[in-house]
Amino acid sequence: MSEPVYHVPVLLQEVLDGLNIRPDGVYVDCTFGGGGHSAEILKRLDKSGRLIVFDQDADAIANVPEDERVTFVAHNFRHIQRFLRLHKVVAVDGLLADLGVSSHQFDAADRGFSTRFEGDLDMRMDKRQESTAYSVVSTFTEQQLHKLFEQYGEVTNSKTLARTIVQLRTSVSMKTISNFKQALHSVVKGNPNRYFAQVFQALRIEVNDELGALKELLTQTPLVLKPGGRAAFITFHSLEDRLVKNFLKKGNFEDEQTDNPFQQTTTSPPFTVITKKPIVPTEKEINANPRSRSAKLRIAEKL
Repeated sequence: MSEPVYHVPVLLQEVLDGLNIRPDGVYVDCTFGGGGHSAEILKRLDKSGRLIVFDQDADAIANVPEDERVTFVAHNFRHIQRFLRLHKVVAVDGLLADLGVSSHQFDAADRGFSTRFEGDLDMRMDKRQESTAYSVVSTFTEQQLHKLFEQYGEVTNSKTLARTIVQLRTSVSMKTISNFKQALHSVVKGNPNRYFAQVFQALRIEVNDELGALKELLTQTPLVLKPGGRAAFITFHSLEDRLVKNFLKKGNFEDEQTDNPFQQTTTSPPFTVITKKPIVPTEKEINANPRSRSAKLRIAEKL
């Protein structure tokens, strides 16, 4: 497996306990990354066990162990059902999705995920796709930019930010991280690091369609899990956590059920929620890995 510096697995023991791993089971790691979670799942599988790992980032393939029990799928987890079928897997005993950006992606300057480094305004998790953060700020309308900064980044002055980008982008370069930050320094509200972290989060979610992919994964989860199989989701911001929480609890993505008796849903939730409240890192883990601070783990069992 990879060096731990690639990506420190978050809530590792809690995930392993929550998945309730069977030695002869079939498991999916939807976000392989550095392979930290996968390495520990493999230790708990016997020779008949199997692990299918997904990662759309080409860098992750270097971390795949030489182990005949492991199948690597170089695609987004939104295609989980199709690729499981392709690899002759009908249903699985457990599924893990550690959402968001890996430490490796944040720390690679050329990927453009971090406000700390210089590089192109890129942010693609899958470098095969064409759309980048730069293409978003270059082509989106003022209304589109306003909506994405408001919804995905909760940027306080999202309307002003969107207007400023549209006004400046024809005369000022925004191709690199430093170009982008410099062009917009006049509209920064509060702490610049926090402000741009929110802006970058919004762009990253848009570029990679992270919420759309998560919805597709959640929708397919009850279809690929065996009865009694478990799903574990680690989220890092409220937008992801809300989707996971609502789907595991109710089988849909709505925050509130309608009070209209004629619009009541007749479908039963496909899961029993194991974690009534999300599991969060201990102070010890946060001190050892500050990036785990905002992590929330939710686990459910297929009925």
